[in-house]
Amino acid sequence: MGCRTVSEKLANLTSWDANWKDLRVVVAGLGLSGFSAADTLIELGAIVTVIDGRDDEINSQRAETLKIVGAHQVLLGTEHIDSLPQVDGGAPDLVVVSPGWNPRHPVLAAAAEAGIEIWGDVELAWRVQNRAGRTAPQWLAITGTNGKTTTVGMTEAILQAAGLRAIAVGNVGTPILDAVREPVDYDVFVVELSSFQLHFTHSISPLASVVLNIAEDHVDWHGGFEAYQADKAKIYERTQVAAIFNVADAKTLQMVENADVIEGCRAIGFSTDSPAVSTVGIVESLLVDRAFIEERRSNALELVALSDIGEIVPKHTAANAAAAATLARAYGVEAEAIAKGLSGFDSGAHRIQAVARRNDILWINDSKATNPHAANASLAAFSSVVWIAGGLSKGVDYTELIRTHAQRLRAVLLIGTDNDSLRAALAEHASDVELVDITALGQAATDMAPTGSQVMTQAVRKAAELAQAGDTVLMAPAAASMDQFSSYAQRGNAFISAVSDLMDEGTAGTK
Repeated sequence: MGCRTVSEKLANLTSWDANWKDLRVVVAGLGLSGFSAADTLIELGAIVTVIDGRDDEINSQRAETLKIVGAHQVLLGTEHIDSLPQVDGGAPDLVVVSPGWNPRHPVLAAAAEAGIEIWGDVELAWRVQNRAGRTAPQWLAITGTNGKTTTVGMTEAILQAAGLRAIAVGNVGTPILDAVREPVDYDVFVVELSSFQLHFTHSISPLASVVLNIAEDHVDWHGGFEAYQADKAKIYERTQVAAIFNVADAKTLQMVENADVIEGCRAIGFSTDSPAVSTVGIVESLLVDRAFIEERRSNALELVALSDIGEIVPKHTAANAAAAATLARAYGVEAEAIAKGLSGFDSGAHRIQAVARRNDILWINDSKATNPHAANASLAAFSSVVWIAGGLSKGVDYTELIRTHAQRLRAVLLIGTDNDSLRAALAEHASDVELVDITALGQAATDMAPTGSQVMTQAVRKAAELAQAGDTVLMAPAAASMDQFSSYAQRGNAFISAVSDLMDEGTAGTK
């Protein structure tokens, strides 16, 4: 197949019923989304080779399953990801990549140099969702540096409260191709998209889209903040009805203004302040709509009281609720369903989660704060903080975070192994704040690296020594967890367990 013929063939692959037969595909990565992509392509009749550097039990089991259903070959081990493999004796026509594979990876770099198209599983899902006898769902697409999962969950809850067949998919945990292949005629996909996934999208056209916020994150993967921001902005391309931006984040409005949207698409803002026209915002603790009503120049439609969302509604939670409501209103959901969905929504664990209170000291688990922008939201919610922070910094700068919140820090307890940038920012802007490196102390005491749970236990006990009445002990690391924990959830659970043990001993907050 010549290059022009391959290009034409790929351009015509816009439905499940298109001619996928004998398309030679390399699927890079055998995680949940990679397995789903390979399984889908095999079912479509493509010739599929799967590669993954990890040759462990889980991947071996997935490989056996794919071989049974017809994979051409599954290659596991680091020796198979140094170069682009051939498929059925020739160069692949297409590479489908799992989220997280860096575009500079040798396999992807070789594909790009050879002019081979690279899709993510999201791009593949957009194309195959069109199927004879079924109506494709509308997409409400959500990205941002922080708040994605909460906003996706809120939007899903609202849509389901409206009686719609809606499901949260994508980066939230359910592979989008799994939902496409379910025997359910979904009305709506609420799609959480990471910057990694957006990098490899080319033709998706959501009904409505939103960038919740944008701040420095994953700069090592993208090669710089501008590239990260450009990938986030791709979510607005070809949006049909509403390109939704954060009024408090001017960069998101710039993204909308620069996007090539479908004619007639409106720019709609969301805000935690009193809304202007074409904005959903908050007036006297009420979430209101001045965007999707005919009389928006003079009136607003009440959607829900913040007190119905939760006893404590931090500013970032209110912003997420406003974004979710805006997405739902773009789809046409009535106010009653928005109130019902938001009032019944449970944000789950590890996001500004109150764990305990004793001796007027509040213990908060915010392990989901994996970057400075997320930690900024939780630090801003409390006035006097003993802060447990640190981990894998992912190349970010902590200067602005520390400069903003230095006055509210009583002490900082460092966990994690990659804290040079955080330590430097503290030295420059919070030099009078007590700083304790828990990981270093643990290693010095045992002459070996302590486990994550040991570090967290020591951090919690030291926090109890330092905290005073009126303080909040806040575990909001502003960094990823994989240096000492398997995930942010394991890190959060370690904190909860350590606090629980402390409370059982009755020693929390002795000062």
